[in-house]
Amino acid sequence: MHKLGLLGKNISYSFSRNHFKLKFEKEGITDITYDNFDIEDISMFPSIIKNTNGLKGLNVTIPYKQAVMPFLDKIDKKAKAIGAVNTIKIKKNGKLVGYNTDCYGFKKSIKPYLKKHHKKVLILGTGGASKAIAYVLNELNIEYAYVSRTASQHVRFTYEDLNETIIRDFDIIINCTPLGTFPNVENCPNIPYHAITEKHILYDLIYNPLETKFLKLGKEHKATTINGLKMLELQAEKSWSIWDL
Repeated sequence: MHKLGLLGKNISYSFSRNHFKLKFEKEGITDITYDNFDIEDISMFPSIIKNTNGLKGLNVTIPYKQAVMPFLDKIDKKAKAIGAVNTIKIKKNGKLVGYNTDCYGFKKSIKPYLKKHHKKVLILGTGGASKAIAYVLNELNIEYAYVSRTASQHVRFTYEDLNETIIRDFDIIINCTPLGTFPNVENCPNIPYHAITEKHILYDLIYNPLETKFLKLGKEHKATTINGLKMLELQAEKSWSIWDL
């Protein structure tokens, strides 16, 4: 029996386990299981590898996309450039190889919505997922700026800096923070929503709920809104092709 799973923290809500369970049922796959490996600290990761017989691959989610990297034997070129891993393949010789499929999922999911005027992006948050987003925007030749609560050399704006002029200037806003995730559905990033127009795209990496407060407020101002579900489905299928079971 081959085993796959998701590495993360507080992941009982996880999309991945359900996605693969349904996939296995639909495709009549009976010799593979997919489980959550919910750990308090990344130091517990080696014991999962050591004690889980038949483990062939893992997805990695918050907060371990960067923390897991030192434990891997090899990191794919793209994942290295991004600085975050969300897929691990365990080879026959036991070596662990890290990949990033978030970039694939994001690129495929946003491209159908892009119009000529979409030239500048605000990335809300600076975690592992935001790095994959920035990588794709570089590939697409779209300018971007990070927004965070505190200033740093990578962060162009803090939330306090954001005003109507900046929001009008950046016509894509991508939420890479967990703000608004179930059960805290009344939370949302603190941005000047009144400045959003029908020219904007608001993209939320969150998929639970399918319409976050961030997206709801965008929709009220006629923006195009996209949730994180399609990206997740695409990155999951890309992971599956990497595991090659």
